[in-house]
Amino acid sequence: MTRYVLGRIGQAVLVLWAAFTLSFILLQAMPGDAVLIKFLNPEYGLSAEQIQEIRATYAIDSGLLPQYATTLSNFLQGDFGYSLQAGVPVSAQLATNLPPTLKLAGLGFAAAALLAVLIAFLSSMAPFGSLRNLIQSLPSLFIAVPVFWLAIMLIQIFSFRLKLVPVINPGPWQSLILPVATLAVPIAAPLAQILIRKIDEIRTRPFIAVARAKGASEIRLLWRHVARNAILPALTIAGVLFGELLAGAVVTETVFGLNGIGGLTEKAVGNQDLSVLQAIVVISAAAFVTINLAVDLAFPFLDPRLRNRNGATT
Repeated sequence: MTRYVLGRIGQAVLVLWAAFTLSFILLQAMPGDAVLIKFLNPEYGLSAEQIQEIRATYAIDSGLLPQYATTLSNFLQGDFGYSLQAGVPVSAQLATNLPPTLKLAGLGFAAAALLAVLIAFLSSMAPFGSLRNLIQSLPSLFIAVPVFWLAIMLIQIFSFRLKLVPVINPGPWQSLILPVATLAVPIAAPLAQILIRKIDEIRTRPFIAVARAKGASEIRLLWRHVARNAILPALTIAGVLFGELLAGAVVTETVFGLNGIGGLTEKAVGNQDLSVLQAIVVISAAAFVTINLAVDLAFPFLDPRLRNRNGATT
């Protein structure tokens, strides 16, 4: 078991380092110059010498390897550098913009999980084949809908047509209703597909027939015997979907004008604020790696077969 835990932690650290390195190389390869974008503005009245001093301060003209070593060392110490455009530490910007994104992502994932479970169980309990086929087709429809289009449609229907959810000066929780729904729909689709497939598979196993022969009702079979075994594969895909959840949060925040990581990313891309973009990529990768590591470490406790196998190999 110890070897299993250490191996998963080592893999997580390796993935995080790879994400940092790849993002650093790609960001450095971007065309343009953030210093020139900002300080060549005539309103600043800076001379060429002053602009060069600014470039030297940010070590922009130093070699790629020295920049990489310095940036990596600073990140390991929790120093994400300074935003060239805002003139404040990147950590201060993240402290302001990250909590709204985490709240949106957390609520979106919870709503997606509830929606996926609802679709899977309605499909299993549907009395007619046509109704069952209709319910099972919902995940495919959810996957096919682009996030930005879904967000616009929800605004058109629930805000402008039905006037149920305001988008102009909404309350703290009202402002989250449509964004959470926008995130939940595409994330719920693969979860529901996995649950439907596993439920159908598990219901054909011999121990289900034995429980049914003992007089267990269909609802009892579904909740006590089928669901417990079907949830494990869904946990695996849930960890993978967290990356898609973060990407969807960026698009959703942009459409709804929320002050989160999405808006910060949009501004940083437009201004080529590399320090901000590097920090966002690393923070997103760290969140993705942490969620998947938690899922990997939880599996041996949820499935005794894995615990016994891992214990046997230590």
